[in-house]
Amino acid sequence: MVQGVGFRYFTQDVAERLHLNGFVRNLGDGRVEAYAIGTSQQLACFRSAMEKGPRGAMVHSVTEELAGVDPRFDLDFSITYDN
Repeated sequence: MVQGVGFRYFTQDVAERLHLNGFVRNLGDGRVEAYAIGTSQQLACFRSAMEKGPRGAMVHSVTEELAGVDPRFDLDFSITYDN
């Protein structure tokens, strides 16, 4: 659950510093979903940052799932919106 801590912007910043591609978005139920394309080392650093979150955030859990590369998101890392 995310409320007013800038988690999407934090996530986008971390992803861009790690040179990841993909997206982050808030879901309708208050959770955040991130899809990231990168090396295993980049993704491990990304997960570590997500587990800490931005200042003011309290992250209770991070769930990771393997996914194939979606070419719609392989050029940059952006903030998108839940459908």
